[in-house]
Amino acid sequence: MQNNEMGGIRMSDIKKLQEMVDSSSKIVFFGGAGVSTESGIPDFRSVDGLYHQKYAYEPEQILSRSFFWSKTEEFYRFYRDKMLYLDAKPNAAHRKLAELEAAGKLTAVITQNIDGLHQKAGSRKVLELHGSVLRNYCSDCGTFYEAEYILRTEGVPRCECGGIIKPDVVLYEEALDDQLLDEALAYITDADMLIIGGTSLVVYPAAALVNYYEGNKLVVINRTPSYMDHRANLFIQGNIGEVLGDIRVGN
Repeated sequence: MQNNEMGGIRMSDIKKLQEMVDSSSKIVFFGGAGVSTESGIPDFRSVDGLYHQKYAYEPEQILSRSFFWSKTEEFYRFYRDKMLYLDAKPNAAHRKLAELEAAGKLTAVITQNIDGLHQKAGSRKVLELHGSVLRNYCSDCGTFYEAEYILRTEGVPRCECGGIIKPDVVLYEEALDDQLLDEALAYITDADMLIIGGTSLVVYPAAALVNYYEGNKLVVINRTPSYMDHRANLFIQGNIGEVLGDIRVGN
């Protein structure tokens, strides 16, 4: 390994990233599944992700609104097995973002993830575009249930009133919350630095939000290329935790 590289990541890129962070005070982070893979949560589209495993139905079909209501028991069989990682711990990326926010340099984390790890790491302003597995509600009376309750049940989890409990996650065929999208858009347009990390930017409409950043400190950190790489002021190919973990906050 050469002196100007660290695990395949060029030290010159880390230095440039550090300089951009140091000169910014309104950083926004936009992340996806790759942020949590270093915490042991599989993503959907990598070689070993959920989309490359074999089930009776495709994961995209299972995680749809129509499938949830037509084959609810089958949905929950997959959901309990592959979507609930309640023992997962925040990794270096989650912790660094929380540190940047505490230092007054990062204004918001906008995530496509549903695992709650950003909050567990200490981040306070987290916009969960696709909801969270940690929140579950009765579809009839609205009673709240924790994710642990879902794990303890078998078959279709039901409320005391008899209603089916549904995770507060945005399934395929469901729309994102307009108010949440507007808030995310406001943070991105006001940002003086946008870091896109751990996402292939193929899930819309969430992925389209990053197009509204008009600044000159656009950073993309990902293991695989995305359509935003050519627009980035800095593209680093690597693990998001490894990259952000080397960034210093403060003196």
